[in-house]
Amino acid sequence: MVAEHQVRTAPDVSVIVAVYNTMPYLTECLNSLVGQSIGRERLEIVAVDDGSTDDSGAELDRFAERYPDTVKVIHQANSGGPAAPSNRALDVATGRYVYFIGSDDYLGEEALERMVACADEHGSDVVVGKMVGTNGRYVHQALYKKNDPDIGLSGSALPWTLANTKLFRRDLVERHTLRFPEHLPVGSDQPFTIEACVRARKISVVADYTCYYAVKRGDASNITYRADHLARLRCTAEIMDFTADLLEAGPERDAILRRHFTWELAKLVQDDFPALGRDLQRDICAGIARLADAYFTDGIRDAMDVKRRVRICLARAGAIDELCEAITSEKRHGAPPFVVEGDRAYARYPGFRDPRIGLPDRCYELVGEAVPGRLAKGTELLASAWEQEGEGIAYTASVRIPVLGDVDGAVLRLVHGAMPQKADKPGARKLPGGHSLPAPVGHFTTQPAEDGAATVLHARVPLERREVKLGVRVYLDVAGATYEIPVRGKGKPMPLSRRWGRYEDPYRAAALVNDKGRVVVATARMFPPKKSLASRMKATLVRGSKRK
Repeated sequence: MVAEHQVRTAPDVSVIVAVYNTMPYLTECLNSLVGQSIGRERLEIVAVDDGSTDDSGAELDRFAERYPDTVKVIHQANSGGPAAPSNRALDVATGRYVYFIGSDDYLGEEALERMVACADEHGSDVVVGKMVGTNGRYVHQALYKKNDPDIGLSGSALPWTLANTKLFRRDLVERHTLRFPEHLPVGSDQPFTIEACVRARKISVVADYTCYYAVKRGDASNITYRADHLARLRCTAEIMDFTADLLEAGPERDAILRRHFTWELAKLVQDDFPALGRDLQRDICAGIARLADAYFTDGIRDAMDVKRRVRICLARAGAIDELCEAITSEKRHGAPPFVVEGDRAYARYPGFRDPRIGLPDRCYELVGEAVPGRLAKGTELLASAWEQEGEGIAYTASVRIPVLGDVDGAVLRLVHGAMPQKADKPGARKLPGGHSLPAPVGHFTTQPAEDGAATVLHARVPLERREVKLGVRVYLDVAGATYEIPVRGKGKPMPLSRRWGRYEDPYRAAALVNDKGRVVVATARMFPPKKSLASRMKATLVRGSKRK
């Protein structure tokens, strides 16, 4: 009796791996694929060795020999990037879905099973699984706050996640002949991903499981980290032009192109820009200017943070000296001060209101800006002391605040209670709308700092006779909102503790620095009254009952 040959049905998913010199990372990548919970019978791995000169090709052959029904290996001469091997793999893929993975990255065990199930349940053409970075690799996380069966390019963080490391319905890919542009050395996955997302009927997110681990190699040799300035500029320009041809002007197009102004183009004018040759600086600025003239809408401009917005605007204007000054000054001294005028505030970067450059104020204005962090970094305690008069005492402080202009309303308060935890990272917070604060207690004056780049707030706040710890905080109005800024004291001299009050019932005042580096003023009786025997016994009984 002759046994029937069992024909393997088409796999649910084809995983495409473009490989070039990624040992030893490749082994972990392949192990994570053959060990997927979806099962090897539902899985096809198509790996294309793009002319590797290390042991990557041999490692692929070893896996193909061990898993002949699952792993297909193609060897080809080096093409110079991941686009050509990815296209070669697409030509032979047979799965209902295709999934792309970097050959130095790896998947969570249930990644493919969860993403395929999501696509089948919701009819999704694209599924984005949660992705995290390892070894310091940065991966934008805003898209992964929750599972979402239906997202779009506008109104979501999808434009910040344009890598091809997603699940795509293969019918969508073939129907629109989606392939990777092989002439782009950097970012060749973006046109593919952008068009797939534009054409998709539905895009879903799997956020409750880490599907993808993006590895930054120890030598930082991932292709993203190797391209030069002009190559990155040319690739970004082509991607932006491609997007503009694909989408009419409007919110969707702005959502994608905002990402390129904020990331790809802004990275060309960061810390290393001042050290570049002048001809290269001119070429970079000219390229940015061409793209800004075509695509830098008011909506994109106002949605960008002021630091990157100013740099793009200075590059567009060809103001290379001012651009270099803006970069080097911020690196050495931190963010520039704010200029407050009524309910508007501007970051005083080089070129602000310079008639030779002619940039509008809006380029420098704080528009929906993350102001707390900038205020916290620029706020500095210059001096503090006690000022005693009779039986009373006051805490005095001089604080540098990074604001110029209309700052007469700046005050210092001694506040009971901790700052909200969400203020820890920025170091300050914006008070909610409709808040009310009691009238400030004390005397306050302001004057320009000696360098003209900030304001110094001088405060004298009398202390009350009570046992309490109070945070020292500056309150400041910027662009129509009030900000609360804890004064930092780490590394600053604090005044010695001081006795004050009535002779028969003296208090002690102390200025301390808490474990978060913030200044705290503590007041307490020097000789607190002893508790009566009855109250001590009651306290002992209460403690004993709690132990039972």
